[in-house]
Amino acid sequence: MSKSAVKKIQAIRGMNDLLPSESPRWQFFEAKVRQLMLRYGFNEIRTPIVEQTALFARSIGEVTDIVEKEMYTFDDRNSESLTLRPEGTASCVRAAMEHGLLYNQTQRLWYQGPMFRYERPQKGRYRQFHQIGVETFGFDGPDIDAEVILLSARLWQELGLMEHVTLELNSLGSSEARAAYRDTLVAYFEQHHDVLDEDSKRRLTSNPLRILDSKNPAMAEMLDGAPQLMDHLDAESQEHFEQLTKMLEAAGIAYVINPRLVRGLDYYCRTVFEWTTTALGSQGTVCAGGRYDGLVEQLGGKPTPAVGFAMGIERLILLLETLELIPEDALGGCDVYLLPMDDSATTAAITLAEQLRSQLPELRLQLHCGGGSFKSRIKKADKSAATIAILIGEDEIAAQSATIKFLRDGREQQSVPQAALGRTLGELLTANA
Repeated sequence: MSKSAVKKIQAIRGMNDLLPSESPRWQFFEAKVRQLMLRYGFNEIRTPIVEQTALFARSIGEVTDIVEKEMYTFDDRNSESLTLRPEGTASCVRAAMEHGLLYNQTQRLWYQGPMFRYERPQKGRYRQFHQIGVETFGFDGPDIDAEVILLSARLWQELGLMEHVTLELNSLGSSEARAAYRDTLVAYFEQHHDVLDEDSKRRLTSNPLRILDSKNPAMAEMLDGAPQLMDHLDAESQEHFEQLTKMLEAAGIAYVINPRLVRGLDYYCRTVFEWTTTALGSQGTVCAGGRYDGLVEQLGGKPTPAVGFAMGIERLILLLETLELIPEDALGGCDVYLLPMDDSATTAAITLAEQLRSQLPELRLQLHCGGGSFKSRIKKADKSAATIAILIGEDEIAAQSATIKFLRDGREQQSVPQAALGRTLGELLTANA
């Protein structure tokens, strides 16, 4: 078979490559998150991307869209049903239970990594997508609800996003209050059965609260008139929610109460919240979470209060790019391009590059490799986006010096003794910062 006849293999639809030109944006965002988690006292946990299918069926709910339609599920060679994780909370709970992290102790955990759902790919939403999540265990008061919301708010502040996002809050109450409300809501929807779309009619028996989250404009007026869960809360949930809002107000965090905010997973109770934006069109939610006090018990553990959130990295990177909030110095490239002026200077250039990397650990230095004419070497130096080129040739080797060439301004090049080169570079780059 000829080479031209070999079919090229491409990436699976909705599972995207992250190219070198894009990865610095992710590194910038992930570094911000990692620093913030340390400052708030959260510890990182890393779980496998493959779990037993039963974990998600029991936690998310058998009749949810995720379990019914979106999970990547397969049988392994032992005929055991396995699933690529569609979200991170269930895996985090499983790991915490399995390793004894929840016994008579509290936990503040965070994670990041790929999740998988089979759905129609669109900008900012893919079949392999990446999330950062926060999960806390063992705290039953509204103070931890406020803490995780304030953590997310500080991230927006430090990224320059605060004026572009809105915090939406609701309470789902206790499971008992929610069950009573569900009966009331179903009765209301049955009175307006002719207005429901097909998806909502299916949810009427499986998950009627999700109907409230419908974006179908033909149902908007009917949904606006639906009974509100906030009017059916138990006394403890009402008090919990009032204390939370007071804490947020005291911290200066604005919010709106959205009575139709219900979240898509079965395990939520009491506080639910979303951070939304209008800068990305219909893809408005950039972070979502809430309280899920019953999930640990649902998965076989002792009753454990829990609250957390998850944010999609793709969508947040898209938001930062749309608003041009990623700084230029976070977009990769190098500070210095070191080039031997001809092949005879290659060994000296390699040695000097290693010396400078030892002297200046934060220096982003790229060494020219691959030979070529002097003109082509200078072109590559310019293309590297470095501000400074260091030239080493026969004269420099003899004099134990180096020539500094400024690539982005009109300053004259200068000769510097190699012994002083590290200090000189440090001063120049600090002045340019």
